[in-house]
Order: sequence, then C-alpha cells, then structure tokens
Amino acid sequence: MAVQQNKVSKSRRNNRRAHDSLTAANPNECDNCGELKRPHHVCPSCGHYAEREVVVLTDDIDLDEDAA
Repeated sequence: MAVQQNKVSKSRRNNRRAHDSLTAANPNECDNCGELKRPHHVCPSCGHYAEREVVVLTDDIDLDEDAA
C-alpha cells in the first residue's frame, strides 16, 4: 500500500487539478434545418452532413406491405 512521504497541501493538490475540468460543448447550426448539432457530425434531426443527405430518417421511408 502506498504511503505518502510528505503532506500535500490543499493549494498544491488544487493546482494539480486545475486542468481537469470539463469544457462546454460547442454546438453549430445545421445548414439544412437550423437545429443545433455537434461539429463534424451528422445532424440528428434531418440526417444531413455538409449540405447533403447522409442518413435517411425512418419517417421518410415508405415501405410496401409486400416488401415488409
């Protein structure tokens, strides 16, 4: 079991942890629908990326009864 040799003060401990905080997200507007999305990701609401449709959403697909 590890035992510290000298006491680490609160100031030194907190200075070490100064860079551990999380940064806030940086959302961008989708070019197609205007919703907020993560940068360099496909828009979850419309399925577009870089002004082209990449993912077809399920409500846009019309399946025939015979095909299903």
